[in-house]
Amino acid sequence: MAERPTTNWSEGIAQEAAELAAGTLDPDCACMSELFPDGLLLETDAALDTFEAELPTLTEGDDAQTFAIVERVILALNAVNEAHDESAFETDEREQLCAYIDEALTEQGIDVAALTARHGIGRYALTDRWRDW
Repeated sequence: MAERPTTNWSEGIAQEAAELAAGTLDPDCACMSELFPDGLLLETDAALDTFEAELPTLTEGDDAQTFAIVERVILALNAVNEAHDESAFETDEREQLCAYIDEALTEQGIDVAALTARHGIGRYALTDRWRDW
C-alpha cells in the first residue's frame, strides 16, 4: 500500500524529538510537533482510513465511482484543514497527499492518467475540483 503522508510526518516528529533529546538540535529550530499536532495526524488518518476502506470497491472504467471516492476523501481533508485554521496542509503536505491518493488509486488498478484524460484534465488536477487546501 502507498505510504501515507502521516507516516512520514510522524517519523519526522520522532526524529526531531530524538535529536532534541540528544542535544543535536537547537530547540528553537524544532517545529515538527507544531506543524503536525496529534489532532491533525489523527483526523487526517481518519479521512485516509475511510478512503482506503473504499478502494477495494473500485473497478477500472467506473469513472463516476472513482471520482466520488476522490471527492469524499478531499472533502474530508478540507474539513481537517478548516478545523486547523486553514493551515493544516501547506505546499509539501498538499503534494504528498495528492501523490498518495494517486498512488493508492494506481495500486488498486485505476489508470489515473487515462481517467483524467477521459475527462479533459491533467493527471495532477485529479483533486482540484474539490480541494480547498
